[in-house]
Amino acid sequence: MDVTIVGGGFGGVKAALELAKDHTNQITLITDRPYFQYYPALYGAATGGSHLQSWVPLGEIFEGINNVTIIIDKITSINPAAKHLTSERGLVYNYVTCVLALGTVTTYFGIKGLDRYSFGIKSADEVKALQKHIYDDVRENNIVDKRYVIIGAGPTGVELAGAMGSYIRQICKEFKVTNSKIHIDLIEAAPRVLPKMSPQISQAVSKRLRRLGVYIHTNRTVESADDDVLTVDGKTLMCHTVIWTSGVANHPFYQANKKHFLLAKNGRVAVNEFMQTKDGLYVIGDNAATPHSGLAQTALHDALFVASDLKRQREGSVRKAYHAVKPPIVVPIGAYWAAVEWHSFRMSGWFGSVIRKAADFMGYSDILPIGHALGVWRAGREKHK
Repeated sequence: MDVTIVGGGFGGVKAALELAKDHTNQITLITDRPYFQYYPALYGAATGGSHLQSWVPLGEIFEGINNVTIIIDKITSINPAAKHLTSERGLVYNYVTCVLALGTVTTYFGIKGLDRYSFGIKSADEVKALQKHIYDDVRENNIVDKRYVIIGAGPTGVELAGAMGSYIRQICKEFKVTNSKIHIDLIEAAPRVLPKMSPQISQAVSKRLRRLGVYIHTNRTVESADDDVLTVDGKTLMCHTVIWTSGVANHPFYQANKKHFLLAKNGRVAVNEFMQTKDGLYVIGDNAATPHSGLAQTALHDALFVASDLKRQREGSVRKAYHAVKPPIVVPIGAYWAAVEWHSFRMSGWFGSVIRKAADFMGYSDILPIGHALGVWRAGREKHK
């Protein structure tokens, strides 16, 4: 069976690995970057953790797997009738079966200046730019910004806010910068932090953040950003370190090719009970309008479903409909503390951090050989020693 997968994130890589277990399958993985990005660890990489925990070369993941071909290219259009994909270089890739797992992109909701004057932590380049900015201020200018503002109190925002203070203090100590007061603001448009989680978890996380010195501002609307000024609800905040962690949109590929897809209100793609839009064309992970999409565990679940569905079709077995599974959510706030929520189960504290470490190891081992997964996991743990 020939399968073409577009996207090198959790869904795409896991689907390729699972399909490759059958050596009669031939898989082509097309992605616009030569590495796999482990999103749950990006906040750690942005605050002094090892980059090994966030970016793994695809060559290492697929080493020794001979029935997977990796192509570094960016797909821009699709013709489902002709069954071919076209890249920005003008190359055409024919497919028999295609799995689209392109992930999401950052959106600024039209807020003026944020795209130019804010930092992000959703890619290797964004993380490096933020680290360089903070290091240059401390090392070259011998100063610490008076105010670090993080916009968005979803999981990424609160994780970053919880780790930011100790990271900056560590840099100050390294370069012998003393008497520097660190002020970290966390701004959220919703009435509480982690608005998609339970009020109990939100309250526990808010309490933890305040203990770490984070100033929380909820029900606040960011209106614009400039080089040293952020405007919030008509008031100005003087700062030149603004970090945007809020807002993702479905990959623009789908809007550009919307005549071939039925898009939901949130821009994600409507799929049938087999995660298909047409015969031979699957859409999975963050791109699919299914419950719990947007989470890494959901993308992994979708990849396993597609591999199983293709196997059933090849064997002539009865196909099983897709069933969404709500994954647990574990949010670390600083060292040795995390909040955990899964259905009605909720807890927070030290044991939550143990669960997060276990979840990270499982996440790495879903993608990497066990020995490599252990090495990357240990690299992440070194940050907290």
